Amino acid sequence: MKLLISVHDVTPALDDPVKRLWALCAERGVRPALFVVPNWHGAWPLGEHRSFVDWLRQRADDGAEIFLHGERHDEQGLTRRWRDELRAIGRTAREGEFLTLDEEHARMRVARGAALLRQLGLAPIGFVPPAWLAHESTARAAFDCGLPLGEDSHSVHLHARATRIPSPVVRWSARTSLRARLSAGAASARWMLRRRDWLVRIALHPADLSNPITARSLVEALDQWLSARIPWRYADL
Repeated sequence: MKLLISVHDVTPALDDPVKRLWALCAERGVRPALFVVPNWHGAWPLGEHRSFVDWLRQRADDGAEIFLHGERHDEQGLTRRWRDELRAIGRTAREGEFLTLDEEHARMRVARGAALLRQLGLAPIGFVPPAWLAHESTARAAFDCGLPLGEDSHSVHLHARATRIPSPVVRWSARTSLRARLSAGAASARWMLRRRDWLVRIALHPADLSNPITARSLVEALDQWLSARIPWRYADL
């Protein structure tokens, strides 16, 4: 049974908690995948933060897989329709950049983001939309941009084979105290209910460290799952 671990929202805007999450994983012998946002909220262009880029390159040299995680992550300038609102309920506070985008506009953002990462000496192997929210056509756009791997909240996507591998994800929300408690309980329930699944993912977000409840729960979950599973790389799929 296998385990995939990733750090989302990798941006110089969240430098300290990103590096703390990496350290938590490295202490346990894990090199998590890094889901990188090239220009967080349109205000943190990666190319202007060379020390952070150098850190990312070093982590890639250490074995971290790099994924493109949106272009800017937020929904600034985009309009949700009622169907979009339904899809996003409870999932994100206006951070679903690809939620409303059609294939053409998704392709433009993916292409720009992937090109920037490559220009900075990073080699993304896949694309994961913020909050795992995107239309089906976004997978085609990502594959066309040379990104053959992806995922949503239910499965990992192998675009070249048109295959999806079911995989529950352990995740947290620290947005409010109530959400922190509920997500910590859900993480514990995942262990009880899904520990026999062939492939499980742990998705770590910098914000998880902002609340002691979620911070404690994610450390417990890492230790629990790693005691019973072999950490894998996405490329192993």
